[in-house]
Amino acid sequence: MNRKLQLLGLSLLAITFTTTLAFNAQTAFAGSALDSLLTDERKVTELAPGVYEIRHKDPIPGWVNGNTLVVIGEREVLVVDSCQLPPSAREDVAQIRQWTSKPVRWLVNTHWHEDHNGANNVYMDAFPGIAIVAHPMTREMIASTGPHVPAQMQRDAVAVHDRLAKRLETGKEDDGVKPLTDERRAATEKRLAQVEEGMAGVKEFTLQLPTLTFDSELTIDLGGREVRVIHPGRGNTAGDVVVYLPKEKILATGDLVVSPVPFMFDGYPTEWIETLNKLDRMDATLLVPGHGNVMHDKVYLESVAAMMKELVEQVHAQLRKGGNDMSLEDVKKAIDMKPYRDKFCPTGSDQACAPTFDLSVGEKFMEIAFHEAKAR
Repeated sequence: MNRKLQLLGLSLLAITFTTTLAFNAQTAFAGSALDSLLTDERKVTELAPGVYEIRHKDPIPGWVNGNTLVVIGEREVLVVDSCQLPPSAREDVAQIRQWTSKPVRWLVNTHWHEDHNGANNVYMDAFPGIAIVAHPMTREMIASTGPHVPAQMQRDAVAVHDRLAKRLETGKEDDGVKPLTDERRAATEKRLAQVEEGMAGVKEFTLQLPTLTFDSELTIDLGGREVRVIHPGRGNTAGDVVVYLPKEKILATGDLVVSPVPFMFDGYPTEWIETLNKLDRMDATLLVPGHGNVMHDKVYLESVAAMMKELVEQVHAQLRKGGNDMSLEDVKKAIDMKPYRDKFCPTGSDQACAPTFDLSVGEKFMEIAFHEAKAR
Protein backbone atom coordinates (compact mmCIF):
# COMPACT_ATOMS: atom_id res chain seq x y z
CA MET A 1 0.00 0.00 0.00
CA ASN A 2 1.35 3.43 -0.91
CA ARG A 3 1.06 5.05 2.51
CA LYS A 4 2.15 8.46 1.26
CA LEU A 5 -0.69 8.67 -1.23
CA GLN A 6 -3.25 7.22 1.14
CA LEU A 7 -2.40 9.77 3.85
CA LEU A 8 -2.21 12.65 1.39
CA GLY A 9 -5.57 11.64 -0.02
CA LEU A 10 -7.18 11.61 3.40
CA SER A 11 -5.81 15.07 4.08
CA LEU A 12 -6.76 16.70 0.79
CA LEU A 13 -10.02 15.12 -0.33
CA ALA A 14 -12.19 17.36 1.83
CA ILE A 15 -10.12 20.44 1.01
CA THR A 16 -10.63 19.80 -2.70
CA PHE A 17 -14.34 20.53 -2.47
CA THR A 18 -14.12 23.74 -0.51
CA THR A 19 -11.18 25.63 -2.02
CA THR A 20 -9.98 26.86 -5.36
CA LEU A 21 -7.42 24.30 -6.39
CA ALA A 22 -4.83 26.19 -8.36
CA PHE A 23 -3.50 29.64 -7.69
CA ASN A 24 0.01 30.94 -7.21
CA ALA A 25 1.30 32.87 -4.22
CA GLN A 26 4.53 34.44 -3.06
CA THR A 27 6.78 31.98 -1.26
CA ALA A 28 9.25 32.43 1.56
CA PHE A 29 11.91 30.72 -0.55
CA ALA A 30 13.71 32.59 -3.33
CA GLY A 31 13.60 30.82 -6.68
CA SER A 32 10.76 28.46 -5.74
CA ALA A 33 7.21 29.30 -6.82
CA LEU A 34 4.54 28.08 -4.43
CA ASP A 35 1.76 26.57 -6.49
CA SER A 36 -1.26 24.44 -5.74
CA LEU A 37 -0.69 21.22 -3.86
CA LEU A 38 -3.07 19.63 -6.34
CA THR A 39 -1.83 20.32 -9.84
CA ASP A 40 -4.65 21.12 -12.23
CA GLU A 41 -2.77 21.64 -15.49
CA ARG A 42 0.03 19.95 -17.41
CA LYS A 43 3.15 22.10 -17.78
CA VAL A 44 6.36 21.55 -19.78
CA THR A 45 9.57 23.46 -19.03
CA GLU A 46 12.74 23.32 -21.13
CA LEU A 47 15.69 23.32 -18.70
CA ALA A 48 18.46 23.07 -21.32
CA PRO A 49 18.59 22.10 -24.99
CA GLY A 50 17.10 18.61 -25.11
CA VAL A 51 16.23 18.52 -21.39
CA TYR A 52 12.62 18.96 -20.29
CA GLU A 53 10.63 18.79 -17.07
CA ILE A 54 6.98 17.73 -17.27
CA ARG A 55 4.51 18.48 -14.52
CA HIS A 56 1.29 16.52 -14.85
CA LYS A 57 -2.20 17.32 -13.76
CA ASP A 58 -3.12 15.04 -10.88
CA PRO A 59 -5.36 12.06 -11.70
CA ILE A 60 -8.08 12.44 -9.05
CA PRO A 61 -8.43 14.67 -5.98
CA GLY A 62 -6.24 13.33 -3.21
CA TRP A 63 -3.90 11.45 -5.56
CA VAL A 64 -0.87 13.03 -7.19
CA ASN A 65 1.45 12.60 -10.17
CA GLY A 66 5.20 12.85 -9.80
CA ASN A 67 7.27 15.09 -12.05
CA THR A 68 8.95 13.61 -15.14
CA LEU A 69 12.36 14.60 -16.53
CA VAL A 70 13.23 13.90 -20.18
CA VAL A 71 16.88 13.91 -21.27
CA ILE A 72 17.65 13.60 -25.00
CA GLY A 73 21.13 12.58 -26.15
CA GLU A 74 22.60 12.21 -29.62
CA ARG A 75 21.83 8.49 -29.65
CA GLU A 76 19.01 7.81 -27.16
CA VAL A 77 16.71 9.21 -24.50
CA LEU A 78 16.45 8.81 -20.73
CA VAL A 79 13.28 9.52 -18.75
CA VAL A 80 13.01 9.99 -15.00
CA ASP A 81 9.74 8.72 -13.47
CA SER A 82 6.75 7.58 -15.49
CA CYS A 83 4.03 9.18 -13.27
CA GLN A 84 0.91 7.47 -11.95
CA LEU A 85 -1.44 6.40 -14.75
CA PRO A 86 -1.18 5.39 -18.43
CA PRO A 87 -3.07 8.35 -20.00
CA SER A 88 -0.58 10.90 -18.62
CA ALA A 89 2.39 8.74 -19.60
CA ARG A 90 1.06 8.26 -23.13
CA GLU A 91 0.78 12.02 -23.45
CA ASP A 92 4.43 12.25 -22.38
CA VAL A 93 5.50 9.60 -24.91
CA ALA A 94 3.68 11.47 -27.68
CA GLN A 95 5.42 14.67 -26.60
CA ILE A 96 8.84 12.97 -26.61
CA ARG A 97 8.21 11.70 -30.13
CA GLN A 98 7.54 15.29 -31.20
CA TRP A 99 10.88 16.33 -29.75
CA THR A 100 12.97 13.49 -31.19
CA SER A 101 12.91 10.31 -33.27
CA LYS A 102 15.49 8.73 -30.94
CA PRO A 103 14.25 5.87 -28.75
CA VAL A 104 13.76 6.03 -25.01
CA ARG A 105 16.30 3.43 -23.83
CA TRP A 106 16.30 4.26 -20.13
CA LEU A 107 13.53 4.89 -17.58
CA VAL A 108 14.62 5.63 -14.01
CA ASN A 109 12.26 5.06 -11.07
CA THR A 110 13.46 7.38 -8.29
CA HIS A 111 11.62 5.42 -5.58
CA TRP A 112 8.75 3.02 -4.99
CA HIS A 113 5.79 5.40 -4.58
CA GLU A 114 3.46 4.58 -7.47
CA ASP A 115 2.89 8.16 -8.53
CA HIS A 116 6.44 7.89 -9.92
CA ASN A 117 6.33 4.46 -11.55
CA GLY A 118 2.70 3.38 -12.02
CA ALA A 119 2.86 3.94 -15.79
CA ASN A 120 6.10 2.02 -16.40
CA ASN A 121 4.16 -0.31 -18.69
CA VAL A 122 3.43 2.52 -21.15
CA TYR A 123 7.15 3.00 -21.77
CA MET A 124 7.76 -0.74 -21.99
CA ASP A 125 5.02 -1.03 -24.62
CA ALA A 126 6.23 2.00 -26.58
CA PHE A 127 9.95 1.14 -26.39
CA PRO A 128 10.36 -2.65 -25.97
CA GLY A 129 14.14 -2.44 -25.61
CA ILE A 130 13.96 -0.06 -22.66
CA ALA A 131 15.79 -0.66 -19.36
CA ILE A 132 13.76 0.38 -16.31
CA VAL A 133 16.34 1.31 -13.67
CA ALA A 134 15.90 1.39 -9.90
CA HIS A 135 17.56 0.57 -6.60
CA PRO A 136 16.92 -3.05 -5.47
CA MET A 137 14.80 -1.87 -2.51
CA THR A 138 12.65 0.16 -4.88
CA ARG A 139 11.99 -2.88 -7.06
CA GLU A 140 11.11 -4.92 -3.98
CA MET A 141 8.65 -2.31 -2.71
CA ILE A 142 6.99 -1.80 -6.11
CA ALA A 143 6.44 -5.56 -6.29
CA SER A 144 4.88 -5.49 -2.83
CA THR A 145 2.68 -2.38 -3.09
CA GLY A 146 1.87 -2.07 -6.81
CA PRO A 147 -0.85 -4.75 -6.97
CA HIS A 148 -2.96 -2.81 -4.45
CA VAL A 149 -2.95 0.52 -6.28
CA PRO A 150 -5.92 0.09 -8.69
CA ALA A 151 -8.38 -0.91 -5.97
CA GLN A 152 -7.27 1.95 -3.73
CA MET A 153 -7.56 4.57 -6.46
CA GLN A 154 -10.86 3.26 -7.77
CA ARG A 155 -12.36 3.34 -4.28
CA ASP A 156 -11.28 6.93 -3.72
CA ALA A 157 -12.35 7.99 -7.21
CA VAL A 158 -15.84 6.55 -6.78
CA ALA A 159 -16.28 8.45 -3.52
CA VAL A 160 -15.26 11.71 -5.17
CA HIS A 161 -17.35 11.03 -8.28
CA ASP A 162 -20.50 10.36 -6.26
CA ARG A 163 -20.07 13.52 -4.21
CA LEU A 164 -19.55 15.71 -7.26
CA ALA A 165 -22.45 14.11 -9.14
CA LYS A 166 -24.75 14.68 -6.17
CA ARG A 167 -23.70 18.32 -6.02
CA LEU A 168 -24.69 18.81 -9.68
CA GLU A 169 -27.91 16.84 -9.27
CA THR A 170 -29.13 18.79 -6.24
CA GLY A 171 -27.70 22.16 -7.22
CA LYS A 172 -26.36 22.53 -3.69
CA GLU A 173 -23.00 22.45 -1.97
CA ASP A 174 -21.92 19.40 -0.02
CA ASP A 175 -23.69 20.70 3.09
CA GLY A 176 -27.00 20.22 1.22
CA VAL A 177 -28.03 23.80 1.98
CA LYS A 178 -25.94 26.39 0.19
CA PRO A 179 -26.89 26.76 -3.51
CA LEU A 180 -24.22 26.23 -6.14
CA THR A 181 -23.10 29.40 -7.86
CA ASP A 182 -22.56 29.34 -11.61
CA GLU A 183 -18.82 29.46 -10.98
CA ARG A 184 -18.95 26.53 -8.58
CA ARG A 185 -21.12 24.52 -10.95
CA ALA A 186 -18.64 25.04 -13.79
CA ALA A 187 -15.75 24.07 -11.51
CA THR A 188 -17.61 20.98 -10.34
CA GLU A 189 -18.38 19.91 -13.91
CA LYS A 190 -14.71 20.30 -14.82
CA ARG A 191 -13.58 18.33 -11.80
CA LEU A 192 -16.12 15.58 -12.45
CA ALA A 193 -14.81 15.17 -15.99
CA GLN A 194 -11.27 14.92 -14.64
CA VAL A 195 -12.32 12.30 -12.10
CA GLU A 196 -14.02 10.23 -14.80
CA GLU A 197 -10.85 10.49 -16.90
CA GLY A 198 -8.85 9.32 -13.89
CA MET A 199 -11.20 6.40 -13.27
CA ALA A 200 -10.74 5.26 -16.87
CA GLY A 201 -6.98 5.50 -16.42
CA VAL A 202 -7.08 3.37 -13.27
CA LYS A 203 -8.63 0.54 -15.28
CA GLU A 204 -5.58 0.58 -17.59
CA PHE A 205 -3.07 0.16 -14.76
CA THR A 206 -0.65 -2.72 -15.38
CA LEU A 207 2.20 -3.45 -12.98
CA GLN A 208 5.63 -3.25 -14.62
CA LEU A 209 8.64 -3.78 -12.37
CA PRO A 210 12.10 -2.29 -12.92
CA THR A 211 14.25 -4.51 -15.13
CA LEU A 212 17.70 -3.31 -14.04
CA THR A 213 18.86 -2.60 -10.49
CA PHE A 214 22.06 -1.07 -9.11
CA ASP A 215 23.43 -0.41 -5.63
CA SER A 216 25.30 2.89 -5.63
CA GLU A 217 25.88 4.63 -8.96
CA LEU A 218 25.27 4.08 -12.66
CA THR A 219 26.76 6.31 -15.37
CA ILE A 220 24.91 6.37 -18.70
CA ASP A 221 26.15 7.89 -21.96
CA LEU A 222 23.19 8.92 -24.12
CA GLY A 223 25.54 10.06 -26.88
CA GLY A 224 27.21 13.37 -26.15
CA ARG A 225 25.35 13.63 -22.85
CA GLU A 226 26.35 11.98 -19.58
CA VAL A 227 23.78 11.09 -16.95
CA ARG A 228 24.60 9.79 -13.49
CA VAL A 229 22.01 7.80 -11.57
CA ILE A 230 23.00 7.85 -7.89
CA HIS A 231 21.75 6.27 -4.67
CA PRO A 232 22.93 8.96 -2.22
CA GLY A 233 21.61 7.14 0.83
CA ARG A 234 18.30 6.43 2.51
CA GLY A 235 15.87 9.26 3.07
CA ASN A 236 12.27 9.33 1.94
CA THR A 237 12.56 5.59 1.21
CA ALA A 238 15.22 2.88 1.45
CA GLY A 239 15.93 3.03 -2.28
CA ASP A 240 15.94 6.72 -3.21
CA VAL A 241 17.93 7.61 -6.30
CA VAL A 242 18.68 10.97 -7.90
CA VAL A 243 19.55 11.73 -11.51
CA TYR A 244 22.37 14.19 -12.17
CA LEU A 245 23.49 15.85 -15.39
CA PRO A 246 27.01 17.12 -14.58
CA LYS A 247 27.48 19.27 -17.68
CA GLU A 248 24.08 20.96 -17.39
CA LYS A 249 24.22 21.00 -13.55
CA ILE A 250 20.67 19.65 -13.31
CA LEU A 251 19.61 17.39 -10.44
CA ALA A 252 16.32 15.45 -10.29
CA THR A 253 15.72 14.57 -6.64
CA GLY A 254 12.62 12.38 -6.57
CA ASP A 255 10.70 12.84 -3.33
CA LEU A 256 13.83 13.54 -1.31
CA VAL A 257 12.77 17.11 -2.13
CA VAL A 258 9.11 18.06 -2.63
CA SER A 259 7.67 21.58 -2.82
CA PRO A 260 5.82 23.53 -1.47
CA VAL A 261 5.42 21.10 1.47
CA PRO A 262 7.87 18.22 2.03
CA PHE A 263 6.31 14.76 1.83
CA MET A 264 7.45 13.18 5.11
CA PHE A 265 4.90 10.43 5.54
CA ASP A 266 7.60 7.76 5.83
CA GLY A 267 11.36 7.63 5.84
CA TYR A 268 14.58 7.63 7.81
CA PRO A 269 14.89 11.06 9.48
CA THR A 270 18.54 11.14 10.51
CA GLU A 271 19.76 9.52 7.29
CA TRP A 272 17.45 11.74 5.24
CA ILE A 273 19.20 14.82 6.65
CA GLU A 274 22.58 13.37 5.71
CA THR A 275 21.32 12.54 2.23
CA LEU A 276 20.02 16.08 1.69
CA ASN A 277 23.38 17.42 2.80
CA LYS A 278 25.03 15.27 0.12
CA LEU A 279 22.69 16.75 -2.51
CA ASP A 280 23.50 20.23 -1.24
CA ARG A 281 27.20 19.60 -1.91
CA MET A 282 26.57 18.54 -5.51
CA ASP A 283 27.36 21.08 -8.21
CA ALA A 284 23.78 21.66 -9.36
CA THR A 285 22.07 24.93 -10.23
CA LEU A 286 18.68 23.52 -11.28
CA LEU A 287 16.71 21.13 -9.07
CA VAL A 288 13.74 19.11 -10.33
CA PRO A 289 11.80 18.02 -7.23
CA GLY A 290 9.56 14.98 -7.05
CA HIS A 291 6.59 17.37 -6.95
CA GLY A 292 6.51 21.13 -7.44
CA ASN A 293 8.18 23.66 -9.69
CA VAL A 294 11.79 23.61 -10.84
CA MET A 295 14.14 25.34 -8.38
CA HIS A 296 16.98 27.62 -9.44
CA ASP A 297 18.92 27.36 -6.20
CA LYS A 298 19.19 25.15 -3.12
CA VAL A 299 17.52 27.49 -0.63
CA TYR A 300 14.44 25.31 -0.27
CA LEU A 301 16.48 22.10 0.03
CA GLU A 302 18.61 23.69 2.75
CA SER A 303 15.49 24.91 4.57
CA VAL A 304 14.00 21.42 4.56
CA ALA A 305 17.25 19.88 5.85
CA ALA A 306 17.55 22.52 8.58
CA MET A 307 13.97 21.99 9.71
CA MET A 308 14.40 18.23 9.82
CA LYS A 309 17.62 18.55 11.82
CA GLU A 310 16.04 20.91 14.33
CA LEU A 311 12.97 18.72 14.78
CA VAL A 312 15.03 15.55 15.24
CA GLU A 313 17.17 17.32 17.82
CA GLN A 314 14.07 18.58 19.65
CA VAL A 315 12.56 15.09 19.73
CA HIS A 316 15.76 13.69 21.25
CA ALA A 317 15.92 16.56 23.74
CA GLN A 318 12.33 15.94 24.87
CA LEU A 319 13.00 12.22 25.35
CA ARG A 320 16.13 12.97 27.37
CA LYS A 321 14.11 15.36 29.46
CA GLY A 322 11.02 13.21 29.93
CA GLY A 323 12.50 9.74 29.76
CA ASN A 324 11.47 6.70 27.75
CA ASP A 325 8.00 6.75 29.25
CA MET A 326 7.24 9.97 27.39
CA SER A 327 4.57 9.41 24.73
CA LEU A 328 4.51 10.59 21.13
CA GLU A 329 1.65 12.94 21.95
CA ASP A 330 3.63 14.42 24.84
CA VAL A 331 6.57 15.08 22.53
CA LYS A 332 4.40 16.67 19.84
CA LYS A 333 2.74 18.95 22.38
CA ALA A 334 6.13 20.11 23.63
CA ILE A 335 7.41 21.18 20.19
CA ASP A 336 6.11 24.36 18.58
CA MET A 337 5.47 23.75 14.87
CA LYS A 338 4.13 27.23 14.13
CA PRO A 339 7.45 28.83 13.04
CA TYR A 340 8.03 26.01 10.57
CA ARG A 341 4.46 26.05 9.30
CA ASP A 342 4.60 29.82 8.80
CA LYS A 343 7.84 29.50 6.82
CA PHE A 344 6.60 26.77 4.48
CA CYS A 345 3.01 28.09 4.30
CA PRO A 346 3.30 31.89 4.43
CA THR A 347 0.34 34.22 4.23
CA GLY A 348 -1.34 33.87 0.83
CA SER A 349 -0.39 30.22 0.38
CA ASP A 350 -2.61 27.62 -1.18
CA GLN A 351 -5.35 26.85 1.33
CA ALA A 352 -4.29 23.20 1.34
CA CYS A 353 -0.75 24.10 2.42
CA ALA A 354 -1.14 24.37 6.20
CA PRO A 355 -3.32 21.23 6.63
CA THR A 356 -0.91 19.23 4.49
CA PHE A 357 2.08 20.55 6.44
CA ASP A 358 0.39 19.61 9.70
CA LEU A 359 -0.20 16.06 8.46
CA SER A 360 3.13 15.51 6.71
CA VAL A 361 5.48 17.26 9.12
CA GLY A 362 3.52 17.87 12.31
CA GLU A 363 2.05 14.36 12.47
CA LYS A 364 3.92 11.83 10.36
CA PHE A 365 7.49 13.17 10.46
CA MET A 366 7.22 13.67 14.21
CA GLU A 367 6.01 10.09 14.51
CA ILE A 368 8.89 8.56 12.56
CA ALA A 369 11.44 10.81 14.31
CA PHE A 370 10.00 9.75 17.67
CA HIS A 371 10.19 6.05 16.91
CA GLU A 372 13.69 6.41 15.45
CA ALA A 373 14.82 8.15 18.63
CA LYS A 374 13.18 5.53 20.83
CA ALA A 375 14.89 2.75 18.86
CA ARG A 376 18.28 4.25 19.64
